[in-house]
Amino acid sequence: MTQAMTNETTPAFAGIPTLAEIEQAAAGLDGVIVRTPALPSVALTKVLGSPVTLKMENLQRTGSFKIRGAVHRLSRLTAEERARGVVGASAGNHAQGVALAAQALGIPATIFMPMGVPVPKLLATRGYGAEVVLEGETVATSLRLAAEFAERTGAVFIPPFDHRDIVTGQATLGLELMEDVPDVETILVGIGGGGLIAGVAAAVKARAAEQGRTVRIIGVQAENAAAMGPSLAAGHPVEIVTQPTIADGILVARPGDVPFAMIQELVDEVVTVSDDDIARALLLLLEQAKVVVEPAGAVGVAAILAGKVSGTGRTLAVLSGGNIDPLLLQRVVSHGLAASGRYLTLRIPLPDRPGQLARVSELIAHAGANVIEAMHTRHGHGLQINDVILELSVETRGPEHSQLTLDTLRAAGFEPMVVQD
Repeated sequence: MTQAMTNETTPAFAGIPTLAEIEQAAAGLDGVIVRTPALPSVALTKVLGSPVTLKMENLQRTGSFKIRGAVHRLSRLTAEERARGVVGASAGNHAQGVALAAQALGIPATIFMPMGVPVPKLLATRGYGAEVVLEGETVATSLRLAAEFAERTGAVFIPPFDHRDIVTGQATLGLELMEDVPDVETILVGIGGGGLIAGVAAAVKARAAEQGRTVRIIGVQAENAAAMGPSLAAGHPVEIVTQPTIADGILVARPGDVPFAMIQELVDEVVTVSDDDIARALLLLLEQAKVVVEPAGAVGVAAILAGKVSGTGRTLAVLSGGNIDPLLLQRVVSHGLAASGRYLTLRIPLPDRPGQLARVSELIAHAGANVIEAMHTRHGHGLQINDVILELSVETRGPEHSQLTLDTLRAAGFEPMVVQD
């Protein structure tokens, strides 16, 4: 554990949920959430060199672990607070969790969502009975508007991660992990605001201590929203400037104060993965595990594929959510194929003579590759009057086959250029 993770000046250690509190929270969730399966992965076991199990929290109600924290937080509201209603803000998973929890407990709920929220998440949140307010361009704006609504109306604001009750609810997943895989030695959990990994670490470390052993907890963040590293180095939550990432579920600029104090004490390591790593993970999960996972839910698998995790004993990766927009899934699959060397976009200059297109197609077929799309143009690209450009999308079996396809074209006198995704 790094020095930043063991900073003795952090005052919030007494706030870590106890095992008894987490067990009580789990009892309160009985009948509201489902017990998601934990299944072995042969493909990832081969990659890591030690057994890998996947916890399918993408199959949870609302498609995400978020329902755990939302139900526990709302269940602890007083009768007077319930009568005032609750308000939250989210682009998806937290919104659905609060909406369903409020519906189950008979509490009025208002959810602020940004204008660009994916339609399936919007419809699901409304379907759980919440009043949805679409306003603003970002989740940060939605959070501000929700806080203003709470101040104006008296509704209780339900934060996505920065509250002890939320963390305690998420910790119930940790209890399940220890029951699902009793001999687990390493657990991989995604990090956004930190609520899930803080809760899982609290439950797992406490249960393992009862058993007289240790379990390693590794957090995984997206490189374009990697606020945890600077925060741990500073010894307090640090806000960073994020960049766009396909893992929008963990696109958080600053960890929460409450989970951060627990992460400092309980989490053993934090690693970072790229969008290409995440795309490859989603593709593997689709092809090998036959499951649909959202990008933020696949970062643990991405860490294994990227070689960011050493294979020591049985490893468990949490698939934290499955709410992915179908259009994004289509783009991510294409990106994952490209990142895996199985999809090439080529730009090939050709002389404007009959038979050139047929010749290129023949060569690609001879190399065993498959043309998915083709565009033949005489316009743009600084072309001379007797030149054309052929753009092709080509499916291959991997990096070596891609190189063979390129070599075959070059040996015949063509000059294919690979267009980066």
